[in-house]
Amino acid sequence: MTATTLDPAASPATLDRIRAHLVGLNMPRALEVLEHILRRIERGEISALEAIDTLLGEELTLREGRRVRSALKMGRLINIKTLGGFDFSFQPSLDRDRIMALAQLDFVDRHEAVHFLGQPGCGKTHLALALGVEAVKSGRSVYFATLADIVSSLAKAEREGTLRERLRFLCRPQLLIVDEIGYLPVIPGGGNLFFQLVNARYERGAMILTSNRGFAEWGDVFGGTVVATALLDRLLHHAVVVQIEGASYRLRRHADLIPDNTRTRSITTPQPQPRRRGRPPKMTSTQPDTDL
Repeated sequence: MTATTLDPAASPATLDRIRAHLVGLNMPRALEVLEHILRRIERGEISALEAIDTLLGEELTLREGRRVRSALKMGRLINIKTLGGFDFSFQPSLDRDRIMALAQLDFVDRHEAVHFLGQPGCGKTHLALALGVEAVKSGRSVYFATLADIVSSLAKAEREGTLRERLRFLCRPQLLIVDEIGYLPVIPGGGNLFFQLVNARYERGAMILTSNRGFAEWGDVFGGTVVATALLDRLLHHAVVVQIEGASYRLRRHADLIPDNTRTRSITTPQPQPRRRGRPPKMTSTQPDTDL
């Protein structure tokens, strides 16, 4: 038997042993493509070494696909999003190169936090999920949940006396994605519970957080400025903040139906205005309210 020719007399017994080995090693994909690879050897298209490489590569691809699917399911990344599927042209405020740099996942290894801030529908969750998928593909562990789900699970664990175990569970993934900060009010005491999680992961695990609220509004979200300040102290220490200024991608076909006063607004933290000297101006009933 040469590198490109099979010995007819020896091949049946040898093939039977190879098939048995593949079954015993639980290599179904390799078993499936074996005949096709042998025909390519007979036609002189590939060498024996190339055949072995192809056989093992097919099996590895199958197993890697299974691993990724299992990890995505365990991490609750059910709604799969990819960076390739994100329309950067619709959000010109986004620096595509910056997002692609995040996809290298150095922030995960450095245990940093990434914040995506923007109005509903601008792509925050899509980007967070896409980076989560990239992390899973690279072999890193990921867990995805909304803030409401996380706080609810921590509150339940506290009532049942298992808070420490729940915190340990949420600290286990290398990347924790917390979605929808600010969309729903946090239950009483929820801010303190979330702080315990953030404090436990601080400089030990990476996080991605999405929010439709600027950091100045987090006191309203978490029920007080004290807990919000403590959270931001840790979440902004080693952080990347990505502000998305664009409009809602979901409503792009119905933009003419959206009232002007509810369209895209910047949610960056407002800067304090310089204090005006002298007596404040007198307000009259004819003066317009600039806050409306």
